[in-house]
Amino acid sequence: MKISIIYYSQSGNTAAMAADIARGMAGVEGVEAQCFALDAIDAAFVQESCAVVFGTPTYYANTCWQIKQWFDESSISLAGKMGAAFATAGFLQGGAGTAINTLNDHLIAKGMLVYTGGCVSGSPMFHLGAIGLADELRDKADDFAAFGARFAQMAVQVFG
Repeated sequence: MKISIIYYSQSGNTAAMAADIARGMAGVEGVEAQCFALDAIDAAFVQESCAVVFGTPTYYANTCWQIKQWFDESSISLAGKMGAAFATAGFLQGGAGTAINTLNDHLIAKGMLVYTGGCVSGSPMFHLGAIGLADELRDKADDFAAFGARFAQMAVQVFG
C-alpha cells in the first residue's frame, strides 16, 4: 500500500519531521511511504496512494501559503483517501494547532477521511495531528515515527 507525505519546508525542520513520520510508516508491513517536497511531487505515486499526510511550517499561526496554493491548484484527486496533518513551529505559542486545523479543513473539503491520531492510543498523544517545535525536533523524532506508524496501521486497517 502506498502512502505519500507532502510538505513544504523552508528551514528543513518540516522536512526532518516528514522523514521521521516516513520512518515510522516503513515499519508497518506492506506499506511503501515516500516523502515529497511541494516542488518535487510524484503525482502518479500520490494518485496511487491510499493515504496522504500533509506537513506545513507555521507562519503567523497558520499554514504556509505554499500549501494553501497547492490545495487550491492541484489536480490530484484526494477524494476517498485517508489524510492527516502535521506542523512545525518555532515556539510553543506559535499557532501550530491552528495550522493543523486549517490543513484538516482542506482535507475534509477535498473528500478525505481525516485521521488525527486522537488520544486513545496513549503516549505520545496527537489530538489533531503531530506538532514539532524547532528546538525539540531531534528529541521528539521517535514520537513523530510513532505518529507515522499509527497512521500507516490505520490505513492498512481501512484499505488493506
